[in-house]
Amino acid sequence: MADVFSRTKRSAIMARVRGKHTAPEKAGKKLLRGAGLRYRSHASGLPGTPDIVLIDHKTAIFINGCFWHGHRGCRRSKLPMTNTTFWKKKIAGNMRRDSAATKELRKFGWKVLTYWTCAKPKAFALKTSERLLRRPSKSVTCKRSCRRV
Repeated sequence: MADVFSRTKRSAIMARVRGKHTAPEKAGKKLLRGAGLRYRSHASGLPGTPDIVLIDHKTAIFINGCFWHGHRGCRRSKLPMTNTTFWKKKIAGNMRRDSAATKELRKFGWKVLTYWTCAKPKAFALKTSERLLRRPSKSVTCKRSCRRV
């Protein structure tokens, strides 16, 4: 099936995709700030460059896009119909890189939280505060379109 957009329109759309300071990230930071938690954004000195780092709690938070990071069971992570081989390889590589970064951070004694862009901001705030006190190793998803991974 052909793309519904022209090549120039598709190029313009893809050029607008950003990796830093996304809307879900901004919402999460706002909630953390409101809770009085201090954080750093995109700490490049840590493996995987977490989106948010709570240094006082030794916690790294990744806010992953469902498509780009291969959120299993989420309707937003559906592969495009064209160039499928490329996308499978690309997303599998992203997932391997994410897993390696998480393992390395845990090896250094960091707590790792992973949130998906399909999760609601309130879920982000509640789960972050809960998990800072308990086991922060599972990811959070929405209830409607996804299953817990």
